[in-house]
Amino acid sequence: MNRVLGLTQLTLIGVGAIIGAGIFSLAGAVARNVAGPAVLVSFLIAGVASLCAAFAYAEFAGMVPRAGSSYTYGAAVLGELVGWIIGWDLLLEYTAIVAAVSIGMSGYVGYLLNAVGLQLPVWMLGAPGSGEGHRVDLIAMLICLGVAWLLNRGTRTSARVDVVLTVVKIAVVLLVVVVGLMQVKTSNLTPFAPFGFGGAVAGAATVFFAVFGYDALSTAAEESVQARKHLPKAMILSLAISMVLYVLACVVLTGMVNYTEVDPKSGFSAAFSSVGLGGVGIVVAIGAVLGIVTVSFSFMLGASRLWYALSRDGLTPKWFGELHPKRRVPHRATWIIGVASAALAGLVPVQEVAELTNIGVLLAFVIVSAAVVVIRYRRPDLPRSFRCPGMPVVPILGIGFSVWLMSFLALETWLRLLGWLLVGMLVYVLYGYRNTRKVLPGGSVDLAELSRLAGDDQPVAAASTTTKEL
Repeated sequence: MNRVLGLTQLTLIGVGAIIGAGIFSLAGAVARNVAGPAVLVSFLIAGVASLCAAFAYAEFAGMVPRAGSSYTYGAAVLGELVGWIIGWDLLLEYTAIVAAVSIGMSGYVGYLLNAVGLQLPVWMLGAPGSGEGHRVDLIAMLICLGVAWLLNRGTRTSARVDVVLTVVKIAVVLLVVVVGLMQVKTSNLTPFAPFGFGGAVAGAATVFFAVFGYDALSTAAEESVQARKHLPKAMILSLAISMVLYVLACVVLTGMVNYTEVDPKSGFSAAFSSVGLGGVGIVVAIGAVLGIVTVSFSFMLGASRLWYALSRDGLTPKWFGELHPKRRVPHRATWIIGVASAALAGLVPVQEVAELTNIGVLLAFVIVSAAVVVIRYRRPDLPRSFRCPGMPVVPILGIGFSVWLMSFLALETWLRLLGWLLVGMLVYVLYGYRNTRKVLPGGSVDLAELSRLAGDDQPVAAASTTTKEL
């Protein structure tokens, strides 16, 4: 792959992945139905849990700058089978994230069309079960396919577009905060937790997918300049910037209108319209549409690069991960993920897609947080450009938070994950286990060798230890 991404681009890709449907759409739905004004607490809980895992990801990114992200980290420390499970899991979760945020964007597109007097047929406004007369969310489907097309233009071109859109999105969020704070009424913030503390926690389990974009960022390691140095910084910076904006935006949303009146599809635009600032509402809707594209971009990039890594290591057929001869991107994987996410976005309600996303990523956080503890104590000699602080307390907190949030997800969500993992085990037994040994003899992943193959310009440890030796 071509190394073209620097620290600024990486940080903006991270911010682009984190800030999206979570702030523009899902925050409104959670405030109205689950948490009330305590949606602010929901984001803080999710943010703390995410930060604990972010430190673990940052240590691995500074040690193993490879495109496989959680898959590579898990395989290198806990073995090939664990790596495969998490890689297979994240293929589904990243695809579901693209679908979820595209659904969130379609609500703002509908708001804009209504503002100019255009009314779309009811049948194309949402997935079955999301509203009366809804048959398919056509706008969300087109968004998914459009992002797949953009990613296949090449990393340099698509990254430039993503950076521009992310800057626009940040500007819109700042506009929301500055103008919205002047419209806040403290009376709207009481009762602060109408659904109790349990509602705030349940909201955290739902909004969690809005605060972990940095893990998709790590899949761009092999397209990054000085990946060991820049990736850990970009992860922490992107999460910090996003959490500040999330907190301020939640105060604005639930302070401008009572939580019972929040529009779950186009919360901020509708809130500004309700206080006589319809023009600001339109600007926010435009920013939401452009900004949510960046989330779809980041996670579809993550899914396609993950599939590239799985194919390169022999766990899935090489055909899926082959690079375009000119643009040097995994074009086949990108188009397949684009079509799959379009199908999910068009036919499944956003709440179900969001919960499916969260359980998979929380599982990844548990594995990566455990792996960073194991590798710190078994291989303290490996070069690290970043070290997870508070070892082993912080990673253990990350595991605890993740398991806790997973316990609030519906049984149906657990069953869907289990079904997907069973399919993955079948693929591994029938194909991956035998084939990967032609690519990675012994089925092990060598940390020092991975660092050398990454082509980064940082020093690499001379020592070499396989998973079996660990």
